[in-house]
Amino acid sequence: MTGGPDFPGAPDPANELASDQSSLDPRDFRNALGTYATGVTIITAAGEAGTPHGLTCNSFTSVSLNPPLVLWSLVVYSRNMSVFQNASHFAVNVLGASQQALAVKFATPSSRKFEEVAWTPGLGGAPLLSGGVANFQCRTVDRYYGGDHVIFLGAVEAYSYNRNESLLFAHGKYGRFVGE
Repeated sequence: MTGGPDFPGAPDPANELASDQSSLDPRDFRNALGTYATGVTIITAAGEAGTPHGLTCNSFTSVSLNPPLVLWSLVVYSRNMSVFQNASHFAVNVLGASQQALAVKFATPSSRKFEEVAWTPGLGGAPLLSGGVANFQCRTVDRYYGGDHVIFLGAVEAYSYNRNESLLFAHGKYGRFVGE
């Protein structure tokens, strides 16, 4: 398939990248994307029997204020994919500047991520982590495939926040906002 209805004859980017015909160097492309500073979140959900699951994520963004919608994405081969695919709800826990160790802990594969981590169950049992700057409790509305990721769209049903400093990530490193 080429171009779609708006751009007839143009290469379809999904097919171009999926077929490994892209002229882009994947590592260099990732480095370029890393120049964009993002916040750091831990996305959580309850698995079977209410078991807590979570992972560090910086692909979180708002989609709409009315209705209140957010999205995040997860690589298709993630060991956590089935948990998030089957969960009715997920929580986005926005980390504070002092929570770098927590971000690293949840970015590392382990079955013991929640040990010594303070949390309470939110909507659908999704863990709400203590000490962050915000959390968004979301009902999973839809999922979309985008290249090598699944994009999760969530309707925000509850949220809380404070005015503490957020943890940031850019150029492969954690940091803080430096303003005047």
